Order: sequence, then structure tokens, then C-alpha cells
Amino acid sequence: MNRSRKRLAWGGAVVTVAALLVALLRPAPIAVETARAARGPLRETVDAEGQTRVRDRYVVAAPVAGRVGRLALQEGDSVAPGQVLVAMYPAPLDARAREQAQARLAQAEDAHRAGAAAVAQARSTADQARRGRARAQELAAKGLIAPEERERSELGAATSERELESADFRAQAAAHDVEVARAALLGERAGPLVLRSPVRGRVLRIPERSERVVAAGSPLFELGDCSRLEIVADLLSSDAVRVRPGDPLLVEGWGGPALHGRLRLIEPSGFTKVSALGIEEQRVNVIGDFGEPAPGLGDRFRIELRIVTWEAAAVLRVPGSALFRQGDGWGVFALEKGRAALRLVTVGHRTPFEAEILGGLHDGDRVIRNPTDRIEDGVRVRAP
Repeated sequence: MNRSRKRLAWGGAVVTVAALLVALLRPAPIAVETARAARGPLRETVDAEGQTRVRDRYVVAAPVAGRVGRLALQEGDSVAPGQVLVAMYPAPLDARAREQAQARLAQAEDAHRAGAAAVAQARSTADQARRGRARAQELAAKGLIAPEERERSELGAATSERELESADFRAQAAAHDVEVARAALLGERAGPLVLRSPVRGRVLRIPERSERVVAAGSPLFELGDCSRLEIVADLLSSDAVRVRPGDPLLVEGWGGPALHGRLRLIEPSGFTKVSALGIEEQRVNVIGDFGEPAPGLGDRFRIELRIVTWEAAAVLRVPGSALFRQGDGWGVFALEKGRAALRLVTVGHRTPFEAEILGGLHDGDRVIRNPTDRIEDGVRVRAP
């Protein structure tokens, strides 16, 4: 009897010691950070840094060589069409200079006629675009065309109206160039040559304010209307092929709330730019328009641009940090009963921070973020 009790005691001690050894040698669960797969909105964008730019910029230059008085205007001053900017005293014309002045007058008159023809053409295009917009709105109201077609027609009408305004401004500037070129032939005997503003706007830049002698063609003022701004940004050529005219865009990082707009133009020619790391990159300029007023923004202000290439209101999404390559596809580690479970998933659209999951996960599943090489299928993990 005593021997049986001793054997039972020794057996219990051995089991207890074995259990303690197993508990001591068993690896502790790995601490991980998790997130839930959940349905919500997702937006795929092409992001870039850009700047604002006055849509129509005018450089007022000296039509002839002569002496320019000290400029009274300052950067930021408002100007009206026909307002006197500065008076200059042309140098006496010799025979050669007179012929050149006559040629400039003829060139200015040709430019004026071309500007008038461009206004007529732009007006016809704008009228046609307005008629197309009206037809598209009627068809869209009856459900005969897609909303995208109606939006494209509205964008085309708005673009043609802006082009008409630009053509009109260029024609006005050409008319003032004719007056300046004609006045240059009068010489000093007619008194000082008065340079006037061709448009309504503000003074953007003055290269030099002091009185001086200038050569013909020297820039004196840069003028523009800061209420008519556009957006310009340079994209990698591989990103530029992903966007299309008419894509919505968001303007952020300018010091105020996000502003909306539309992409208007992708320039057909790229250029080479050296990055901060010294790498040559092929880039393409894209031009966009604001869809709402941008108070406080001026010419060449820095902005952050997000061009929306795709968006959806409700998709199953997970953090991008949970994804990793698994063969030719993608995988995640799901948290199941305190262990990591490998799941092969089908990934749709992606952003820098989130990804759309088309298959392999369900709404509410918990996935492990930033899995390390210690995480394997079936390993014990511990989540807060």
C-alpha cells in the first residue's frame, strides 16, 4: 500500500515537472498589431506637387529702344484696360530703325487681324459647345445618355468659353500692340511714348523699377488676372498615361480646405527633369481648372494635387501594410483563435495606405499589420 502511494506520488511529481518544463520551453506568443477588414469608401489617385498659374499672362515690353522713367506701379497693384503704365522717351530713329519700326507695325497689324479671326473662330466653337451641352442635358434628363457624357459636354462648353475669353484678351492685347508700334514711328518729336495696360488685372512682376535706358523688347511689366487661375503640375510619364482630361481633382496643402476642380489638359510633349536624388525622369505637365473660388491663392503658389482616377463608395478594404507577396499573388495573415492564419487574397485597386480586397477575406476579419519574418502560418500571436 505504501509502495503504491509512493509510486503515485512519484508519478504526479514527474507529470508536474514535465508540465513545467513544457510551459517554460514553449515559445511565448508574438505581439502583433491588427486591423479589421471593413467596407468603406476608397479613392485611387495620382498625387503630385504643383503650383497655381495665372491663366493668361501678359508681358508689356518696350516697343522701341529709349529711356524709361521710374515705375510708379508696384507688384500687386490693380490695372484697368487702357490705364497708363509708364511713359518712355524713344531714341531718335535712323533709316534702318525706321524700317524696323514699320515692319513691327505691319507685324502688329497682322497679329491684330489674326487675333480677330481667332475670336470669331472661338465664338463659333463656344456657340456649338453650348448647343451640345443643352442637347446633352436634355438627353441625360430622359436617361438616353450616361452622366459621364453629360459631364464631358459641360466640360467642353466651359473650356470653349474660357478659350473665347482668352482669344478676346489676346485680340485686345494685339490692338494695343498696333497702337504702340504706330506710336513708335512718331519718334521723340511727338513727346513721350505712353504704354498702357492691355487687360484688366494686377501687376504680377516688375523686373526693374528704376529709371534706365532699355533696348527694344525689354520686359517692363508682367500683368495677369489672379481671379482666373489654373493648376499646373508635372507628373511622371508613367503616371500621366493613367489620367484623362475631365478627371476630378483635389487641391490640398495650400493653407485652406480642400478645393475641387477638373483636369483640362495633358500636354502632348514631355521633358527631362533631374530629381533630388540626381535621377533623370521623364515628366509631363498636366493642366487643371478650379471648380470653385480659391480665395487667398495667387500666381505660382505651391499646392498638393490629387487626381482621382477611380473611386467607390463601399468596398472591402484593408491597410496596405497587411499585404505581402505570396508567389505571384498577394497574401495576408488573419488572426484566428490566437494564431496567425495565412490567407491568399485577390487585390483590386490600391492607394498608398489601403487596398481593395476582391476575395479571400470577409467583412470584420482581423488581419495582422506589418508582419515580420517571425510570423508564419499557425504561429501563436497576441494582439492588444
